Amino acid sequence: MNDELEGKHGVQSLEVGISILRAMAAGKRSMMLKDIALAADMPPSKAHRYLVSLIRTGLVEQDRLTSRYDLGPFALNLGLVALDRVDRIRLGLAAITDLRDVTNETIALAVWNDNGPVIVRWERPRKPITVNVLTGTNLRLLSSAAGRVFSAWLPEAQTEATLRQEIESGKAPADIRTLEDARHLLADVRKQGIAVISRHYFARNVEAAAVPVFNFKNEIAMAIAIVGVKDTLDLETGSSTLAALRQAGRALSVRLGATISSDTAADPAPSSD
Repeated sequence: MNDELEGKHGVQSLEVGISILRAMAAGKRSMMLKDIALAADMPPSKAHRYLVSLIRTGLVEQDRLTSRYDLGPFALNLGLVALDRVDRIRLGLAAITDLRDVTNETIALAVWNDNGPVIVRWERPRKPITVNVLTGTNLRLLSSAAGRVFSAWLPEAQTEATLRQEIESGKAPADIRTLEDARHLLADVRKQGIAVISRHYFARNVEAAAVPVFNFKNEIAMAIAIVGVKDTLDLETGSSTLAALRQAGRALSVRLGATISSDTAADPAPSSD
């Protein structure tokens, strides 16, 4: 009977130890005992006892010179193993399926390859008139929502040649005539945390919105896009559709290990590499 109860209720001391590790991870740097205790909401004496055991397991280490505590080598190993086992595409497919169920709109997942953004999967809504998105479709950078998202958060050195080619070949929206115009557009995408296209989409009578998905390095890994027939999607700021899209991108980023604050859809800045 006791074993059965323990199995249901778990091990409280383990949960307390994990709360200390969570506090240390949230601190993002080595911490003094008093700061750990405060963050974990427990007396310093109690926190110290748990830290002693965590040090013995390798989950925590202490700097002898400063007396500060930090995550130890075993914690690092656990993190690396977990990251290695994360299947970003599998998680992305689950995310777009859930978003399709919430919005009843066409949802697509895009990744970056040598030829730019490409659709790797899409989910069809349950409505009579829909937009079909072909798996394997390469997207333009300036006239697709997902393309704008990748262009906004990837290093410009990685996208500049394609941006110039689209502008010079007339494939960019009519109001984007120079690279500087494109930079202004992409700066606004970063500011808003989302790309919305209700006109000048590369396909006629289609509109779309997309958000970035970041990995544990806070680098863009994927884009989630919602696509629909023109004038049938509610793409107004504050709409429930865009709110659901933002939440999907945020949740998937967190699942992949990104550092995302609770009140924004996209925090990480574009890399300067």
